[in-house]
Amino acid sequence: MAEICPVCGLPKDLCVCEEMSKEEQRIRIRLESRKWGKIMTVIDGLDPKDVNLSRMAATLKAKCACGGTAKNDQILLQGDHREAVREALIQMGFPKENIEVH
Repeated sequence: MAEICPVCGLPKDLCVCEEMSKEEQRIRIRLESRKWGKIMTVIDGLDPKDVNLSRMAATLKAKCACGGTAKNDQILLQGDHREAVREALIQMGFPKENIEVH
């Protein structure tokens, strides 16, 4: 017998909890100027309970070829990578209507 998801009640192979949680998140991508005029791309609005922020930060850093970190429920990337991050999040399954780029 298949395992049942405790959240949605469907079998694990048909579970839609992850997709539902992605649709509920409002993600904001913005630029911040840091010390000595350094520019950082800040991604916030991700729920750390539903998304592994450190793993997502590693994926985004690899796609953008930059440094960065995940802390305080935010992902920080060095440089201006707003459009590249938006496209990467859409490829990861987040709806483009829920992604705000400032």
